Amino acid sequence: MKTNAYAAQTAATPLAPFSLQRRELGTHDIAIEILYCGVCHSDLHTARGEWQGTTYPCVPGHEIVGRVMQVGAHVQKFTTGDNVGVGCMVDSCRTCVNCEENLEQFCPATVFTYNSPDKHTNGITYGGYSDRIVVDEAFVLKIPPNLDLAATAPLLCAGITTYSPLHRNHVTTGQKVGIVGLGGLGHMGVKIAKALGAHVVVFTTSSNKVADAVRLGADEVVNSKNAAEMQQHLNSFDFILDTVSAQHDINAYLFLLKRDGNLTQVGVPAEPLSLNVGSLIFGRRTLSGSLIGGIQETQEMLDFCGKHSITADIELIPIQKINEAYDRLVKSDVKYRFVIDMASLQQDS
Repeated sequence: MKTNAYAAQTAATPLAPFSLQRRELGTHDIAIEILYCGVCHSDLHTARGEWQGTTYPCVPGHEIVGRVMQVGAHVQKFTTGDNVGVGCMVDSCRTCVNCEENLEQFCPATVFTYNSPDKHTNGITYGGYSDRIVVDEAFVLKIPPNLDLAATAPLLCAGITTYSPLHRNHVTTGQKVGIVGLGGLGHMGVKIAKALGAHVVVFTTSSNKVADAVRLGADEVVNSKNAAEMQQHLNSFDFILDTVSAQHDINAYLFLLKRDGNLTQVGVPAEPLSLNVGSLIFGRRTLSGSLIGGIQETQEMLDFCGKHSITADIELIPIQKINEAYDRLVKSDVKYRFVIDMASLQQDS
């Protein structure tokens, strides 16, 4: 299946038009016409070789929303014309303890949507910066009919990355929840925590984000550089979600937790964070991390977002502006996620 795409040929070259062959449809496969693909910061890191292990040419993209073009003979959950999503994974071993517990993201044999070994082609997987993809139905998700398709795309990564720790920590009505950082992840964390019924406090260093935080659902906004403002919230949070991927003082937030409170880190700083274990010991607090979510939980997240009419705040771009979008992403110049309109690929063909 000939497929038009955009790829990085090396770490130093911009993404440019590229042609690839998708595998033939298997009995459990679904062929998807890609309508929209979100732009994740990990796309940039991988395409530019900032993380080890990139294989070139690299076609990024793991926030995919599209329409079913064709289904294999044994497909049961989907039919032609369905609106569907594909997130960060397209396969796993299906038999290990992680897979059996619906935690495919921790499977040692997880096949990620791009830049993973592809058993079907003996090459690597190519992602959503393309006009079509073939995926096993077990890793395809149903999109709630009331959600805008373009604005739904970032839910397949940013949505599940924030929903999973909020859900796992049983965030609910009456709890006080902090969201550290108001970017692509943070703005989804605010929306989801608010829908779960929490009193939501956003921590930011940017005064120009205060109004936006309130618009998104925050009950309070704290300038994390202001010691007096931080002091007012000591020992008061049930849960804090830290979405910041830059160097920052994580201990300042740990001291804001109640006894037995939890801070979950989902931002990935390039350098290790310094931890004062006293911030954990004196309060029996916990610090944990979280990685996206399994397929079952991702579908649960989409259904939750459908019920509460939650989507991402996006800027829709043509594929021809992807390199400009990457440069802007480095500067945090987007509110709050770029999404590619894949119909723009036709301009190159």
